[in-house]
Amino acid sequence: MKSIDTSAPSRLDSRDLRLILALATARTTAAAAAGLHLTQPAVSRALLAAEDRLGVRLFERTPRGLEPTAAGRTVLDSAPRLLTELHELESRLRGPAVPVQRLRLVCECYTAYHWMPSALQGLRASLPGVDLHIALECTRDPIAALQAGDIDVALVSEAPTPRSRRLVDKPLFADEIVFVMAASHRLAARTALARGDLRGEALLTSRVPTRDMAWFHRPLAAPREPPLHYEVLPLTEAVIDFARAGMGIGVLSEWVAEPHLRRGDLVARRLASGPLRRPWRLVWRKEVEEAALRLWRVLEKAAPRIGSLPQVRARRDPMRA
Repeated sequence: MKSIDTSAPSRLDSRDLRLILALATARTTAAAAAGLHLTQPAVSRALLAAEDRLGVRLFERTPRGLEPTAAGRTVLDSAPRLLTELHELESRLRGPAVPVQRLRLVCECYTAYHWMPSALQGLRASLPGVDLHIALECTRDPIAALQAGDIDVALVSEAPTPRSRRLVDKPLFADEIVFVMAASHRLAARTALARGDLRGEALLTSRVPTRDMAWFHRPLAAPREPPLHYEVLPLTEAVIDFARAGMGIGVLSEWVAEPHLRRGDLVARRLASGPLRRPWRLVWRKEVEEAALRLWRVLEKAAPRIGSLPQVRARRDPMRA
């Protein structure tokens, strides 16, 4: 048997790894504290203690929240695997392995894929006994896929859930839809937009807002005025490039817009009447109730919290507190 060097004890333990994963996902100590069932001061002290033991900074504070340093990213690269292996070891010691339940998951909108896969990777240790598989091929019509039994769980925002004893529908969180335009656009100097500002503009989107999206249509309603003009560009990159070239205004999720605003040639604006909050729900088949509910609890804490977008005037949102 190969000898093991025990002269230098580890400076990290499983609690440190869970703390670092929670902070990287939640982006604030307050949000991480809620997920870890600790107080915010306790999380701050634990982070400082871990950094002191390691002799490196793991996170930097930025306007967008906590950002992992190079050392923090190194820990994050290995933490999910280490926690999973530790859990598997503990499970073998406790007795026969618990059967793994496979959950086939899909998102109704591709924008959620900007954060969900990495979030789930970091949270796999929180879902022992659950094997998650993202079924991209069912993205176009997740409700039909649920009813057909092709998937088990769907993250949806627009598609109505039919009344059925076989499906469970539970609210999850909300993201913000913003209007992205070139910094040289005539509306870029405005701090907020009214519906009249959008009249005559090409609104660039990956899909036209449907009638079911009352949260979007109600603030923009004007029965006696011509409808707003939408142009569909299936690729997010095309929406961004058209907007950057001054060929329209992108209508995008904050998740998608935020990285593209850092260069300074694009700005994001919201309506003067307030943010357009898109509600998301998790829908699952009754047969997978226990595992799906565990996933719901994890995703509730894993949604990206960008905070105030660059060049967007921030307002306190109770869903992000």
